[in-house]
Amino acid sequence: MSKFIKLKKGFDINLAGKAEKKIVEVEQPETFAYKPSSFHGILRPKLKVKEGDTVKAGTPILFDKKNDKVLHVAPVSGEIVEIRRGEKRKILEVVILADKSIEYETFDKYTVSDINGLSRENIVDQMLGSGVWPNLVQRPYGVIADPSETPKAIFISAFDTHPLAPDYSLIFKGQDQYFQAGIDILKKLTPGAVHVNVNGDAEVSPMFAHAKNIELNKFSGPHPVGNVGVQIHHLDPINKGDVVWTVNPYGVIQIGKLFLEGKYDASRVIAVAGSEVKNPQYYKTFTGASIKRFVEGNLSNDHVRFVSGNALTGSKIAADGHLGFHDSLLTVLPEGDQYELFGWIKPTTQKLSFQRAFGLLSFLFPKKEYALDTNVKGEPRAFVQTGVFEKVTPMDVLPTYLLKAILAEDFDDMEALGIYEIIEEDLALCEFVDVSKHDVQDIVREGLNLMRYS
Repeated sequence: MSKFIKLKKGFDINLAGKAEKKIVEVEQPETFAYKPSSFHGILRPKLKVKEGDTVKAGTPILFDKKNDKVLHVAPVSGEIVEIRRGEKRKILEVVILADKSIEYETFDKYTVSDINGLSRENIVDQMLGSGVWPNLVQRPYGVIADPSETPKAIFISAFDTHPLAPDYSLIFKGQDQYFQAGIDILKKLTPGAVHVNVNGDAEVSPMFAHAKNIELNKFSGPHPVGNVGVQIHHLDPINKGDVVWTVNPYGVIQIGKLFLEGKYDASRVIAVAGSEVKNPQYYKTFTGASIKRFVEGNLSNDHVRFVSGNALTGSKIAADGHLGFHDSLLTVLPEGDQYELFGWIKPTTQKLSFQRAFGLLSFLFPKKEYALDTNVKGEPRAFVQTGVFEKVTPMDVLPTYLLKAILAEDFDDMEALGIYEIIEEDLALCEFVDVSKHDVQDIVREGLNLMRYS
């Protein structure tokens, strides 16, 4: 049965530089990269290629020794020109010099009626070997789904409330048949429901509204209402021993394309946005694209930070860096490395803060857009208990006590306080509003790793 859920807790960060709703054709970047760091839980990645090898889109390039059935594949065809490593020879990126015309590995192709007759085993085998399986994220822990597990339900958030988030109705336009095919595939992987959760405050895209074999739920409220973890909490909470899977609409579409067209298609539409972008807009490209071609000559100044993903949960990358596996957004922000004496105490309308004492006048202009930089305006200090975390977390979780339990490595309290319900993005707003300047998301991941590996 469909539900309408209205949430009041949270906070919208209204940044300047939203992408204009048009898709621009540009010459494709020369290089694309596959980054194991896009996934949590890959502890021992093993390469299947070396520098100088040629690959097609869908050619396996690495796997995790802990879960060798899940293959990670090349997003484009071309030559492996570099394998970038970090400390202790950790694999950071597999860089591909792309062909001008993409060639694809071929996989089994099915009609819509054929899909209905496929067994779960057939589906899992094709998904594991083709590269689409990493789209499935398992809760608890937020890691790549374990193919040996059967989730009690699958959840898809069909809208994004992060700062400068791309418009799903635009980036997924015309993908209806692939989305439906992906849903039909996913329905065979769970005995429970496939939940598609949409924005109750906006017009619902026909792709989601008319989809079959789903439970369509509407959510309303401020960020993080678009987070799938918040939605799971209000629809079917995760208890100890439960397993659920999540996947974003892009992953559903990619799964549908695999079965209908017999190829791994990593083409996607990305948004380039932020206050420092001259022409914030959308571009057609492929997963793992180098950002160089999208930002050259398109910045108001050079003193900026590039973020693969959104400003709350994304990863800092270089000016010639590559987007992550899950990212359809490049955010460009002013670099905040300057010192501002008593900056927090000056009355101003140019600063945004959840605390009225700091962003003294921002609450008077709720629709104002802000050009915020990356300055955290302080340094880590004692854990001040203000009660503000609970005001931006629309879940029956006590973030302050949970974070303290993680820092104390108290397993019983972590479990009792809801560690199974969350991943980093669900408490990212706590990091934004924290007067103590703690790396809340890093603490959450530390707690999840403690629970998973201890």
